Amino acid sequence: MERICRKIVQWRIPILVISVLLLIPSVMGLVNTRINYDMLTYLPEDMDTVTGQNALLEDFGKGAFSFVVVENMQDRDVSALRERIEAVPHVESVLWYDTVADLSIPMEALPEKIYRAFNTDDATLMAVFFDTSTSADETMEAVGQIQDIAGEKCFVAGLSALVADLKELCEREEPVYVGLAVALACAAMMLLLNGWLVPFVFLASIGIAIVFNLGSNWFLGEISYITKALSAVLQLAVTMDYSIFLWNSYNEQRELFPDKEEAMAQAIRKTMASVMGSSATTIAGFIALCFMSFTLGRDLGLVMAKGVLLGVLCCVTVLPALVLLLDKPLQKTRHRSLIPPMNGFARAVAKAFPVFLILTVVIVPVAFNGYSQTNDEVYYDLGESLPDDMAYVIANSELRDKFDIASAHMLLVDADLPAPQVKAMMDEMERVDGVKTVLGLESVVGTAVPREMLPASITGLLRSDRYELILISSAYRVASDQSNAQIDALNAILKNYDETGMLIGEAPCMKDMIETTDHDFKIVNLISILAVFVIILLVERSVSLPFLLVAVIEVGIFINLGLPHYLGQSLPFIAPICISTIQLGATVDYAILLTTRYKEERAGGRDKKDAVATALGICAPSILVSGFGLFAATFGVALYSNIDIIRSICILLARGAVVSMLCVLFILPALLILCDGLIMKTTMGCKTKIRR
Repeated sequence: MERICRKIVQWRIPILVISVLLLIPSVMGLVNTRINYDMLTYLPEDMDTVTGQNALLEDFGKGAFSFVVVENMQDRDVSALRERIEAVPHVESVLWYDTVADLSIPMEALPEKIYRAFNTDDATLMAVFFDTSTSADETMEAVGQIQDIAGEKCFVAGLSALVADLKELCEREEPVYVGLAVALACAAMMLLLNGWLVPFVFLASIGIAIVFNLGSNWFLGEISYITKALSAVLQLAVTMDYSIFLWNSYNEQRELFPDKEEAMAQAIRKTMASVMGSSATTIAGFIALCFMSFTLGRDLGLVMAKGVLLGVLCCVTVLPALVLLLDKPLQKTRHRSLIPPMNGFARAVAKAFPVFLILTVVIVPVAFNGYSQTNDEVYYDLGESLPDDMAYVIANSELRDKFDIASAHMLLVDADLPAPQVKAMMDEMERVDGVKTVLGLESVVGTAVPREMLPASITGLLRSDRYELILISSAYRVASDQSNAQIDALNAILKNYDETGMLIGEAPCMKDMIETTDHDFKIVNLISILAVFVIILLVERSVSLPFLLVAVIEVGIFINLGLPHYLGQSLPFIAPICISTIQLGATVDYAILLTTRYKEERAGGRDKKDAVATALGICAPSILVSGFGLFAATFGVALYSNIDIIRSICILLARGAVVSMLCVLFILPALLILCDGLIMKTTMGCKTKIRR
């Protein structure tokens, strides 16, 4: 290992040159990595809703679906607009009145129920089908063209419109996220570290690792917009510690070795040893996300685990090269850190440990109650994550206000099912609470006309060799309890008539997502806790310490995720899953750092209170720098972002860093003193010569 460290120092210039050259393909990979804005594509492939969407595209050439609300327009102008929309590339068909009847026949000739479902005094409704999937780039381009063609009198609703608006908003905001994270992290490091130039060197090294990570995502094919928006910020936040480890170690070694190259070789060796355990817990937290059946977790987990590994690699190669290259200005611009000596604070905490034990006993049940409630109060409607002035949100409001339609479902039923049975099924479905209309061939032409006699222009829209397509409009918003109950009722009716039939659309997919992620939350929590437990077991060589350290951080997680319940806040569903694992993996390092030093002090002969006080006094500055660094990198993004999923995750990360830091500074010392006897008996190398 020492030979490798010396080689890194010796080859520092080639390392820098190679790193700069590797930025070129990395930037190309970054630019060419596709971004997926549709969270429903991360559902398991074997679900009926996903299978049905694939069948819809295969049999009907229909993928995405949108409603277009047209206001204050004459029928012939609406017809002309329909033709223009139908001419947009990747629009498969547009269903309106003149699709099935000539405009010379008054609309009032339609059955009253159908007429009122698609017309009001000043608006009419058309359904647009695309020949590409909901989140395909072609679909988003088509939605944009429809919005341009339609103008101010028309509103495009539906999941594809949401995806298009989300893409535009993300592309506008993401550069600001990175800028804010860099600026605030840099400011925090300037104040809390001992050099004015040091933060910029750190950011250069971390920036190279981030570009490598983002560029290598090209090999994954695509990543989610959440991963793209958060990965740079998260990688900066969770790998900043490694740079601080190296810098502090280098300064210590400079006092022992006059030769800066030898000092750096020793610093790299020591940093590698400390970073291995630290990065292992962080990687474990991200890898746990890969076990989600909702594969968005795998997307974020793989990218971030890879980012942490690249961060470690750059910390022990690129950063030493930069520090040696800029050693003179780095030494000249050193200053005293704003963090004062913590010895007095540490002695006070150790002395008052019973107070913190009592506070913990009081806080834990309250925090756990809030944590349990928060998990039941998350929301799944992706539209709620967008600002109220977005085109999609306005269009959905128009759809609800004008037509009392909040969502739409589609049925695929066996094409051989007799028309009278299909009509009976549709009539039964129309009686389900919240169902506005059920529209199929039978509702347009009735059951008396044989299907074989219908023109292909009509049957081609709603019928294939295998399936008949039926549209259902609902007054209930997706992901609501009412909508989920409605879907259960519709599925029960469908299966009674056709066992192979499938109910698809945004609301059924959201219901599947709710059930999937509820299961995922439990699995991911368990896996991350077990993984971190095993790592601490190996690092600390103790049976009892993994329980204590994980418990302390879990208390921090309970507090962090419990606060939204008491503050009356609702979180997007993905936020608690991500935070429970990331906060554990990224902040348990604070506890490991303090505990390792406590063990050293105990092994040196100090009694338990002195050992805890000494360890806390030495480690508190590093814990503060690390905690506030993670806070600074995420807090600015939380304040700025207009996308609630991004904002919520960053708020929880920022708050979680501070809460975990406080738990380690106050609760962990009290537990170490309380459980000292148990720790000494269950930890290798801690059973001797120690004064109680």
